[in-house]
Amino acid sequence: MHRWTDLAQVPADFGPSVVTVGNFDGVHRGHVGVLTRMVADARAAGARSVAVTFTPHPQQVHRPEQAPPLLTGDTDRLELLEQTGLDAVLLLTYTLEFAQQTAEEFVRRYLVEGLRARTVVVGRDVRFGRGNAGDLATMVELGERFGFAVEVIEDVAPDGGDEDPAGAGGADPLADPLRRRWSSTWVRELLAAGDVRQAARVLGRPHRMRGTVVHGDKRGRDLGYPTANLSPDSAGMVPADGVYAGWLRRPGVEPGAPDAVLPAAVSVGTNPTFDGVQRRVEAYVLDRTDLDLYGEEVVLDFVERLRPTLRFDSVDELVEQMDRDVEGVRGVLRPVADQADQQD
Repeated sequence: MHRWTDLAQVPADFGPSVVTVGNFDGVHRGHVGVLTRMVADARAAGARSVAVTFTPHPQQVHRPEQAPPLLTGDTDRLELLEQTGLDAVLLLTYTLEFAQQTAEEFVRRYLVEGLRARTVVVGRDVRFGRGNAGDLATMVELGERFGFAVEVIEDVAPDGGDEDPAGAGGADPLADPLRRRWSSTWVRELLAAGDVRQAARVLGRPHRMRGTVVHGDKRGRDLGYPTANLSPDSAGMVPADGVYAGWLRRPGVEPGAPDAVLPAAVSVGTNPTFDGVQRRVEAYVLDRTDLDLYGEEVVLDFVERLRPTLRFDSVDELVEQMDRDVEGVRGVLRPVADQADQQD
């Protein structure tokens, strides 16, 4: 997949193309459904499929105090978009100056002249251009003027049943009597409640965070449970405080190597037993005290929440609970590992 950050990088002979525009935060199942269908339609028509997206999220520029936490950083968002089969992604830097373009200027420059769009795929609630003045009717009118078709996509909702993408065991159907559409907002609500299993079903995979391992207080090492602390600027929304079963992935290690993917107990919170005030995300790799991950970029996949964060009256009580947590993590992850072994 081509990854461009400027129109100057687009080859002069690129196109014709089928283009869609969006933020694609989380690249959830609704996004994937639309994009994979768009890719198939583009190939059938002899065109290239392109997604135009933005960094940072426009709300972080216009209303930073109200902007929602992002589900994915740019690295993971681009990797997930690539998995849909897209031919290219144009990742544009969003600034106040960029936002001053009129709807016509944006369409003409990026979609028509830059990507040679034959078809533009949008939702019914599409808004674009200065002050979000452009809407679906605007896009249709511009399509007629510039010679591209407009395809309207409908909201994608759960079908009442689901596999278990979190790999947490069981395949309970999604309880969604209102048939709520797949959305990034839904995922954020689930993560804020600590329901990472349900969030994984909306995403189509476990929620993840990506960041560099930094030095912490080293209390875990003293207690027999050394942890890898993620940097505060790590990408990916932090779920509710608690203890989670998950996987620690090491992008810098060759895929398939023994230490590339490791089972982990992940703690999110302020360490109230020690009167902590800084919210942290830290992971203990099960049965490993020999790992030196400082300075390394790692990815944490959240599979299931075991319990909320608790304050203990003594360190001994905390250690006893940590022992139970580790066994709980084993119970959650063992079926996943067994299933993976069978597939191999």
